[in-house]
Amino acid sequence: MNGRLLITCPDRHGIVAAVAGFLAGSGANIITSDQHSTDPEGGEFFMRMEFTLEQGDLSALGRAFGQEVGDRLDMRWRLTDGGRPKRMAILVSKEDHCLVDLLWRHRRGELDADIALVASNHPDHRADVEGFGIPYHHVPYPNEPELLELLNDVDLVVLARYMRILSGGFLTTLDTPVINIHHSFLPAFAGANPYQRAFERGVKIIGATAHYVTEELDAGPIIEQDVARVSHREHAETMVRLGRDIERTVLARAVKWHLEDRVLVHGNRTVVF
Repeated sequence: MNGRLLITCPDRHGIVAAVAGFLAGSGANIITSDQHSTDPEGGEFFMRMEFTLEQGDLSALGRAFGQEVGDRLDMRWRLTDGGRPKRMAILVSKEDHCLVDLLWRHRRGELDADIALVASNHPDHRADVEGFGIPYHHVPYPNEPELLELLNDVDLVVLARYMRILSGGFLTTLDTPVINIHHSFLPAFAGANPYQRAFERGVKIIGATAHYVTEELDAGPIIEQDVARVSHREHAETMVRLGRDIERTVLARAVKWHLEDRVLVHGNRTVVF
């Protein structure tokens, strides 16, 4: 079986040796190891280790790790099964470019996930989604109780241009990571109509931002961003067309990295291995 261990803790000497020694002593073979420190002297330490385990089970390994290493080194850690695809749900409004891109990448095997469902506040995309063999649910906004019932057993929710605000109560009850794609290079032009506002401001670069959703609008920890250059010749409509390509690729990268347990959240920032 394949395991992934993600760790955040105060930096100190011997962390890598302690983790590697524990895994080796437990019969695990380390495949990859990545680490980062904000400051070797008193900073914060981040680690992602991927390993194989020939015998035993990950639950028992996790309990032993917490007792022997995690508690002693004041770690916040999680251990995931790399062989179990995460269950993912996608929420979308009228714009379908990010939705269709994710469905296509999933069918091509680029996203290690089970897409449990697609839900939308519009009925428009049913034929396209069901053509991929995925259930489609039309949930008029703001029916949050129905959405919560649909999402009660997923590991990740992706807002693929779901142009509605999810309440703080909804996010708390859901208690599941939510990734959003915002069509601007945050923190610039948060909120509605960013391309129009970018055009009015005369920007020379437009972008897109994938971030985790928090109660504060478009202010959650950023996972990935990208940009394209524009000139005075562009109109708001051409910026929208250019931006769609950026949105697709940025969201796909962020979702892929999350599914592969490469993202660690630290305050309002992320470390992405």
